[in-house]
Formats: sequence, C-alpha cells, structure tokens
Amino acid sequence: MSFGKGLSRKPSQPKGRQLEDAALTEVQALLGEEPRRRDLLIEHLHKIQDAYGCLEARRLRALAEEMRLSQAEVYEVASFYHHFDIVREGEVKPAPVTVRVCDSITCSLKGADALAASLESGVDPSKVRIQKVPCIGRCAAAPAAQVGKRAVDHANEMSVRSLLFEGTVAPDIPQYTGFEAYRASGGYKVLERVRSGELTAVSVADLVLAAGLRGLGGAGFPTGTKWKIVHDLPGPKFLTINGDEGEPGTFKDRYHLESDPHRLLEGALVAAHAISADRIYLYMRDEYPAVLEILNTEIEALRSAGIITTIDIEIRRGAGAYICGEESAMIESIEGKRGLPRHRPPFIAQVGLFGRPTLNHNIETLFWIRDIVEKGPEWFAEQGRRGHKGFRSFSVSGRVREPGVKLAPAGITMNELLEEYCGGMEDGHIFKGYLPGGASGGILPASLADEPLDFGTLDKHGCFIGSHAIVVFSDQDDMRDAALNLMRFFKHESCGQCTPCRSGTEKMEKLLADGDWDTDKIADLDAVMRSASICGLGQAASNPVASVLKFFSEEFEV
Repeated sequence: MSFGKGLSRKPSQPKGRQLEDAALTEVQALLGEEPRRRDLLIEHLHKIQDAYGCLEARRLRALAEEMRLSQAEVYEVASFYHHFDIVREGEVKPAPVTVRVCDSITCSLKGADALAASLESGVDPSKVRIQKVPCIGRCAAAPAAQVGKRAVDHANEMSVRSLLFEGTVAPDIPQYTGFEAYRASGGYKVLERVRSGELTAVSVADLVLAAGLRGLGGAGFPTGTKWKIVHDLPGPKFLTINGDEGEPGTFKDRYHLESDPHRLLEGALVAAHAISADRIYLYMRDEYPAVLEILNTEIEALRSAGIITTIDIEIRRGAGAYICGEESAMIESIEGKRGLPRHRPPFIAQVGLFGRPTLNHNIETLFWIRDIVEKGPEWFAEQGRRGHKGFRSFSVSGRVREPGVKLAPAGITMNELLEEYCGGMEDGHIFKGYLPGGASGGILPASLADEPLDFGTLDKHGCFIGSHAIVVFSDQDDMRDAALNLMRFFKHESCGQCTPCRSGTEKMEKLLADGDWDTDKIADLDAVMRSASICGLGQAASNPVASVLKFFSEEFEV
C-alpha cells in the first residue's frame, strides 16, 4: 500500500512520556508501604526530591502511574511549589547543594544582595547553586542563609563557605524542652483533665473566651467562639494547625517550636478533644527543617508514652509557597493539591479539610492553652495594657539593638517595645518608621509609635497588626526601596489564580521599579486589587505602597 512520496509506515507508538520500569522500581522502593492516597502526593514528591535532589520527568511519570493519577495532575502540583526542582529530558540537574540567601525586607536592609553576589562569584555552579529566596524566618539574625538544611545566622561569605567546605548541610537541632522534661514540669495534666471529663468542651471554650485569646496568626478571631462553632457541627471533624509563617519579618512560631514544642502539642490535643476532632494535621513550612525533626521526634515520643491515643497528629510538610499561610490554601495543600485559596462562603469551619468541618489555628494560639487553663483566664487577660488582653509574641527585626521574639503585653506601643524590650535603636540610627504586621501590614512613621499594638487599633491608619511582625526602619533607609522589596515579594508569591492579584502585583512592581510613583495609577491598581482579589494576599499587597505615599512624602522631595 502506498502512502505517498517519501512516506512509509512506522510501527504504532503511544503518544506522551512513556513509563520506565527502572524509574517505577525506584519510586516504589521510596514509597515503601506508604499509602498511595491522593492527599499524600506532596509528601511523596518530597521523598523523591530528598532522595535524588530533584524531580526528574521519568520519576514524575512513575509516581503518576503508582498513584493512579494523570501526569498533568502530578506536574501541576509539583510545579506550583518553589522547593520542587523539575528536570525535563535533556535538562541539567541542579547542583547537589543549594544555598538559599534570604532577600526579604530585613535581610535586604542588612546586605543580602551583596552576600548573594559575593557567593555567586566564587562557587562552581555544577556543585553549588546560589538562590535568592523569600523570608526563611530568621530575621533576627539577618542577613540569613541556608546551606542545604543548615541555617546560617548573620551570614557572610566566610561562614557560608566554611559550611560548604565542611559539607555540613544537615539541620542544627537547638536545645529544647523534650517530652520527659515537659511532663516532669506538669505537662499534659490539662489534657488528662479534659479526657477524664473534669473539663468539658464547653467549659474549656468558656475559659479561652474569658481570657480574651484570639487567633494569633493574623486574623484575630476569638478562639473560644471558633471552638463552639465547630463543636456543634456533625463529624467527622478535623483540627488543622497552620505552621506556615511565611510573612516576611515573622519568626515567632519557629522560636516557640525550637524551645518548647510540647506546649503547642498539648494545646492541639486539648483543642482536638474539645471539638471531638478525628485527627490533627500540622502543616509546617519546609524552610524549618530543624522544627520538622523536632516535631517528628516528639510526636513519636507521645505515641510511645500513650499520650496520643485515638486522635493522632499527622505532619504535612509545605514546599515553599507563602500563599499556603491562607487557611483554605493550606487545606488544599494538605489535600495534595496546588495551594489555591477557595472562594468563601462556605467557610472552612463548615466545609474544610476533605469537605468536613475544620478548626484551624496557628502555632502561638495553641501555645497559650495550657497556661490559660492552669493559671486561669484572668491571669492571661490581665497581661495586656490599656484595656487589651493577653500576651503577644512580637517578632522584632531591623534597625534595633536587640532583635528577637519579645513576649510583651497586648496594647504595648512601638516606642515602649523599642525601649523596654529591644534596647533602643542600633548605634548611629534614628527611628524613622516600622512595619507593624509584616509585609502586608503597611508601614507607619515614627510619629505614630505611641499607638497601642493590637487587633483593630491601627485600622484608622490603613494598617494592621497581623502576625505581630515588627520591622524597624531608620533614617538611613529609603522607604521607596522598602515598598519595592515588599511588592516584589507579593508578585513572586501570588498564586496566579485571580487576575487582580496576578496582574496587579506585576504592574505595581513594574511601576515602582521604573520609579513611576504616579498616584493616580497606583490608586487605580490599589482599588482593583483590594476589591476584587480572592484572598488577603492581593487585598493587602499594596498596603506598603499606600503607606509610603501617605506617611513619607519627604521621600519624594527633590
């Protein structure tokens, strides 16, 4: 049979990437007896990335086969997260060691760009990869870097190169209060009272409400009210814990988990029993490898000691996506999907993880449960100033003499926090302004440093306290550069789901980079992003820009 000039019949061949037996064997060995459930896709991607340093296309094909998923599903999830390195056929694998240099706001103030440039000029790119990355949660020790999984505080070229020379890339585990020491100090007695029925679900929720405890991840919703809402809904139910503190300037969760992790774990078990949850899912950011090791070790200790019984705690590891700090995006990620925020309503309390009622808390909120029950709600409530209730963990960085996590009263002012807890400004620096709530909280001038710091107190200025991340600026800092740094962060971290955020952050960043501070253009973009973005990222991304225009007019004087 003729097929025309120059044509001949070829054996039939399936289209698309073909399954390689060797790759399938490798993936099967890595997964072992682990279930092949859809919600474990990201966990399995981590296993491959950890074992081989990247995600080669042939192994992604094998994973899709093993999990009975389409290759498109596996690829779209893997490509969404920054920490997964996809390598297609014919492409060069990344270097075996990655040095991540943080270039978020505090590290930028402290010389991150110069550090990255000096490292890039003197390494073999086939052996070491230098990456500039968003906040890694070590702002108090800026500039910060990560060599493999080893954090480098106050990083300089010599300190990073010494680790590369030694080959020390495993996480450095800090000293912390382990299970035996925590239990010896009275730990888990509150949990025993809840399990025995001495403390009912309603009574614990009432204690938390009387204490004035609010969600300390940013939203500030009353904790006890959340418990009562989810308690009254039919099961199965879940408790999710958001440990993905990716807001630039925020590092309080890492501080608490690297020092006293069982306060979180006991608080989580108490909350789970109070709402009759079936399971706890702890979502922890991948930038905290030491915390992940600590949690895995201590949760296993709880299982061995019989503290964890019917309600287990499952750790889910993030993969470098700031958007997963938004609760519905985090839930999508736990389900093994891209971290795209959901439209609301319904809210996750009613339709959350796996479509079931879900109570979500951040780390610090649960950290205070034991103290509130043991010492009484009045004790916690009385810690605040100016009528505000409770303690707050302020992550303070920037131009202060003593940065770090400061346990201070709610309602404290910035001037008080600066002088009483941070030792004042760095030598040679004059206080100029501050971020009261991380990258998205806006920027306030030093003239407004006597405002109480708490939920709702800064709304009149177009700012908010959010995650209580304070970054302090001095007379030596250009606020326009600060706004550009923050806008670049939001552009990089936009999930791309909605046009107002995806295009708005891109256009705003370009205006600032070009030096075009046209107030009409900026106001138009600002209005669209605030009113039409699906989630808080797009709605708050322009806050720093609006703040600079409003409070730092002197920056534009010629």
